[in-house]
Amino acid sequence: MRAIYVEKNLPRMLAVKLLRGLWPGVVWSPLSPAHIVEVAEPPLPGDRWVRVRTEQCGICASDLSLLQVKVDPSIAPAALPGNTRFYLGHEVIGEVVEAGRAVTRFNVGDRVVMESRFLGPNCRTQEIVPPCRFCADGQERLCENASLAQGPSGAGGGWGDSYTAHEAELWPIPQDIGVDQASMVEPMGVALHGVLRRPPEPGQQVLIVGAGIIGLLSLQAVKAVEPAAEVSVMARYPHQVEAAQRLGADRILSDADSYQAVAEATGGKLYRAPMNRGMILGGYDVIYDCVGSAQTVGDSLRWARARGAVVLVGIDLGVLKVDLNPVWYQEVDLIGSYASGIEHWRGRTIHTFDLVIEMLQEGVLTTQGLITHRFPLSDVKQAVSTALDKRTGAIKVTLETNRGGR
Repeated sequence: MRAIYVEKNLPRMLAVKLLRGLWPGVVWSPLSPAHIVEVAEPPLPGDRWVRVRTEQCGICASDLSLLQVKVDPSIAPAALPGNTRFYLGHEVIGEVVEAGRAVTRFNVGDRVVMESRFLGPNCRTQEIVPPCRFCADGQERLCENASLAQGPSGAGGGWGDSYTAHEAELWPIPQDIGVDQASMVEPMGVALHGVLRRPPEPGQQVLIVGAGIIGLLSLQAVKAVEPAAEVSVMARYPHQVEAAQRLGADRILSDADSYQAVAEATGGKLYRAPMNRGMILGGYDVIYDCVGSAQTVGDSLRWARARGAVVLVGIDLGVLKVDLNPVWYQEVDLIGSYASGIEHWRGRTIHTFDLVIEMLQEGVLTTQGLITHRFPLSDVKQAVSTALDKRTGAIKVTLETNRGGR
């Protein structure tokens, strides 16, 4: 089995943080907590576990953050013991090639994607009975028993040729969903869940901050959830502008003079002051921040109208210094959105992944033009370099492993 993983090793993590700016290759060096390994296929660790042969896996920003050690050890989740080893690659489509004798959800030959495995353990994967209140409600990513470390962990990931997982960590994929579509179910779920955390209403003005893959998928999700919303997208690179226009953005904003652009787009009143970026009264109804840096969060709160909302779809895994005064002064709602889960959609209770699959089948969501670069697994270092450099025109970079055509 080939795999790439990152260990929670503080000395190595600090070495990469200190040297990365001067020596980008340090992330692949012996000093790094990242390892590329070739090992014998491990046995299934339990009766409800399966082995999956990977076909294709996208490179996600969270993978890159782990690899480049952009995660700050002082952020709140880092206080949890959690896993000590993180296998990279979770936007992965594969085929079940072995199933434990107690597996009921899958058979050998079934096509599956990861749902919760990358997010860590939960009551179902640890086989805890009774489950916590969130797992009982199908919201396993919020599990209150996630750090008990009860039972085995899976080995391998999407940046490899196979992996093992508890059956509860996987989601079935129908045969009429193509490989490209299947590999995008997870990031599409992230975007759709974020939009459904605060859906826009007809005629409302929406801003999507960031036109990377999650921003562009969020644009699609807004159009799917509320076609009558007016959607602006803040983009930085020409290829992102082209993609946002192709996917139906009503307006493209540049980040060159973002405050003035937001005021003009919304009809809001912009006020500036010495030593102050400014503030807008009468901004956007809903803002989906798909970057999540200190600057974008702070700006988004100032760009939202009174009693508007800012949804954190993306996040910088560091400690953020943010001016929260608009939350108080303008009663702006700051809403978190993490991965996917159970949605309430048009009178139905449905898992985000199933809703994404339905929308793919109906043509409401598309992957066309979004996978811009493809690499064999053996070229993973070049794939990572391409994904990191947006000047390459990269939107989604994918690794292809055990398969032929698309």
